[in-house]
Amino acid sequence: MHYLFEQSDILNNPVECLVFDAAKEIFPVKPHWHYFAEIIFMLEGCAQMRLDESTFIAEKGSLVIFHPKSVHAIYAADGAPLRYAVMKFDIGGFTMTSAYAPPFKNIFRRAQLDGAQVYFSPDIAEKMGCPVLFESCIKELETYRYGFDLMIKADIYRLLMSIVRCWREGGLSIEACVFEEDGTDIDGATEYIDSLMNENIKVAEIAGHFNMSYSCFAKKFRGLYGMTCKEYIEHMRIYKAEELLLFTDHDLNFISQETGFSDCSHLIKSFRKLRGMTPKQFRKAKKK
Repeated sequence: MHYLFEQSDILNNPVECLVFDAAKEIFPVKPHWHYFAEIIFMLEGCAQMRLDESTFIAEKGSLVIFHPKSVHAIYAADGAPLRYAVMKFDIGGFTMTSAYAPPFKNIFRRAQLDGAQVYFSPDIAEKMGCPVLFESCIKELETYRYGFDLMIKADIYRLLMSIVRCWREGGLSIEACVFEEDGTDIDGATEYIDSLMNENIKVAEIAGHFNMSYSCFAKKFRGLYGMTCKEYIEHMRIYKAEELLLFTDHDLNFISQETGFSDCSHLIKSFRKLRGMTPKQFRKAKKK
């Protein structure tokens, strides 16, 4: 199945929110899979959706969930124009703060195993607030205003909780969503790394947290995210540095400390390597 794998740009864009227009993009969307959750809201036309072994028609206003690692494809159901909004993200990056609720990744995994619904009719999607939530997320990502990341996460949390409530009302046992970690599941690696981003974290320490050897963890991480864990950490530090450069007036010494770089020169070197300019040049160009 590896030849169907689709590499995501999740490293540079932790959350992808966009409108797909079949008339302007490569279409149909051929069978593929990826490690991230993908949620689609139909804006115009009807689409034939293939998800693993099932096929169904998604009409305007409906919502469809593609679980992580599921093989899916999208075709036109008729000759009418086809447009839909897309959210794609690492489900492990969305945590539950309530003591009684298991992580979203566990709930989604149980829902997939139990065959919980992945298609939600227009009336249900409307009650979930999908039109407003998708429009809000896409606008926030396009305008890149102060606090855009928090606004997007807030909207996705509302959508995820609405989906979970529907599953629960449909009979999904939330209590059965607590999975025993077997020491080989690194789905939560990005969440763990993010919590320690301002520290001098080592890959060996991360591997130890997941009860794995360095080599085993490194192999699994590269297979999951398409680059080494060290490269991932550097990308995420630059991403966070960009936000501080754009939305604060802190100097480079402060930003380098907050993003886990050893010093200011390390930040400048890494930033230039990944963005083709220095942090000061980036700040000046983007703040015009």
